[in-house]
Amino acid sequence: MNTAAPPTPVRPVPARRRVFRPRRMVVAVLLLMFVTVLLVHAYADTRFTPDAQGAGGDGARGGVPQAVTGGGPVISAAGERSRSYRLPSKTIALTFDDGPDPQWTPQVRRVLDRHGVDATFFVVGAQVARHPNLARQLVADGHELGVHTFTHPYLGRLPEWRRQLEYAQTQLAIAHATGVRTRLLRFPYSSQPEAVDDAEWTMIREAGRQGYVVVVNDTDSRDWARPGVEAIVRQATPPAGEGAVVLMHDAGGDRTQTVAALDAFIPAMQARGYRFTTVTEGLRLAFSNAANQVPALQPNPPATAGQRWRGAALVWTVQVADGLLILLTVLFLAAGLLTVGRTVLALVVAVRHTRRPPRHRWSWTPAVTEPVSVIVPAFNEREGIAGTVGSLVGSDHERVEVIVVDDGSTDGTAGVVEALDLPGVRMIRKDNGGKPSALNAGIAAASHDLIVMVDGDTVVEPDSIRRLVQPFADPRVGAVAGNVKVGNRRGLVACWQHIEYVIGFNLDRRLYELLCCMPTVPGALGAFRRTAVAEAGGLSTDTLAEDTDLTMAICRAGWKIVYAEDARAWTEAPATLAQLWKQRYRWSYGTMQAMWKHRRAITDGGPSGRFGRVGLPLLGLFGVILPLLAPVIDLLAVYGLVFLDRGHTALAWLAMLCLQFASAAIAFRLDGERLRPLWTLPLQQFAYRQLMYLVIAQSAATALAGARLRWHKLHRTGLATTTGGR
Repeated sequence: MNTAAPPTPVRPVPARRRVFRPRRMVVAVLLLMFVTVLLVHAYADTRFTPDAQGAGGDGARGGVPQAVTGGGPVISAAGERSRSYRLPSKTIALTFDDGPDPQWTPQVRRVLDRHGVDATFFVVGAQVARHPNLARQLVADGHELGVHTFTHPYLGRLPEWRRQLEYAQTQLAIAHATGVRTRLLRFPYSSQPEAVDDAEWTMIREAGRQGYVVVVNDTDSRDWARPGVEAIVRQATPPAGEGAVVLMHDAGGDRTQTVAALDAFIPAMQARGYRFTTVTEGLRLAFSNAANQVPALQPNPPATAGQRWRGAALVWTVQVADGLLILLTVLFLAAGLLTVGRTVLALVVAVRHTRRPPRHRWSWTPAVTEPVSVIVPAFNEREGIAGTVGSLVGSDHERVEVIVVDDGSTDGTAGVVEALDLPGVRMIRKDNGGKPSALNAGIAAASHDLIVMVDGDTVVEPDSIRRLVQPFADPRVGAVAGNVKVGNRRGLVACWQHIEYVIGFNLDRRLYELLCCMPTVPGALGAFRRTAVAEAGGLSTDTLAEDTDLTMAICRAGWKIVYAEDARAWTEAPATLAQLWKQRYRWSYGTMQAMWKHRRAITDGGPSGRFGRVGLPLLGLFGVILPLLAPVIDLLAVYGLVFLDRGHTALAWLAMLCLQFASAAIAFRLDGERLRPLWTLPLQQFAYRQLMYLVIAQSAATALAGARLRWHKLHRTGLATTTGGR
């Protein structure tokens, strides 16, 4: 008998379920809608040359009936038989293309009204969508409308489905704006009957199958060329006694001569016995007493309810797209002004900062030789903590006490420090409570009144501590910001951060110092009076940017905060985009938290009010609003390169890049850095800057949603050195 126990069934490992994130879906949908609306604007943004400049008629005419090429300007190709029609003798149908235009159409309409003349307006659908009131007024005044396509393209280069779409969209726009529809159609860049070639004849037959009557012209005023009023009148005048469809324009450029010529042409023709009609009425007059069948035309027949509703959707979409582009243009200007203003202000102040007299660098008072307590908060900093502590012990300041606070590390950080067995180094172990808790513990254990805070991944130069504390010779100084540099610069991501540290952080600190509203003493290297920290309430856990929160509190308490550019430290920057995202997300969100926490400083008096009314607005403008608006610059640059004038767009972008390069070069010189990394600046505009935009945008969204962001611990490799990783 087999008594072996049955094998234990192996439970299958459940597949990793994908977590549905509705926020990402919402963002994706909004982005898709945004791009779609921009594409709608690009499609509806009609930019064209006058009709006669693109007139066809250069192709073969073997398939065009003689009745068309030798006939009149109104062509009907419905059914098997094609016909063309002329207006009666001494009958003129004035036709106007390319409108309605908010500047010129009303002027043309006033001239027509003054002389009691009705005309036919071949309208561009996109223009009707943008100016529906103008189209509505034309119909109310008794004028006739015709289709001139939606975007005024050269139809011969489009497939049939696209041509039909151009006609249908224009009909919908007319239906919504005026409540009527039309059967009249004029192709863009068309000319006279004898110029109709095989390609155009094919389009005329297509249009005929859709119920359209195609209208060309007998006389072209050529007003688009602005040849002068007399020339326009002469070119519009038909041969003696003949009827004519006359072509003019009420849009597409300066129509001053057109308006003046029209005011002279109408009374001159009336004096010769001519009558003026619309195209449809002219045909009715031509065939009222003839045996020929009159085309089943009706001026401005009513549109159906469905056409009006669909037209409303089309018109609203175009108007929303136009409004969005106007908004983007305004934001573009605002972002551009902020960018230029920030750059100019920062550079002017930075140069002034470096040219201040030597006493500003504290060389006019006795050297500060007071003992210093350096606090190093550490959580899982095994890779870099030995370098940090070793650089602090090697300081040339006379008395330095180093306190490493191990905040519940799980990687043996404390053991690494203890194994060093360096003189003047104390180790404090505590349960994990976060960086503010570790710093408060270190301050409580510190023996001296001057406190320096250094991150566990930062290496300081031998003279940095001594230089950092010299400003404390001034009893008004409560905190000093050090010059933090990127130590690991070999990777492209780290190189970009190096540029950002020099141009952004260090250049800004010079600005904020002179304006007496320093918002942040960096946690990587900063010095504080114990008294100032106590007055500020110590390190707080209210925000994720404890260094910014503390600095703002000290500034509001009336202490002076300065920047010691010659006190340098080298920190390890995130080496991957994922790590960079986590770090900057925390920084950005924490800064917004600190700004909100100290928002009441705006209404305070004294130093707190000065910080609130100067520091907070500057930080909000340059640290939040500008990064949120800055993507508009890149977005419109891409839009302009694709849909607008590429030369002007590229020139504007290059001008902005040159401005940034100039400011970067000055900032690098002021900071004693080599210019070599700046070759990556153009590439930075296409990758790194967009990442920072997204970080700010997500931080703002998180702040508005009231969500709580947890601390992100970055992976360290211990690559920071005092040579910048070079």
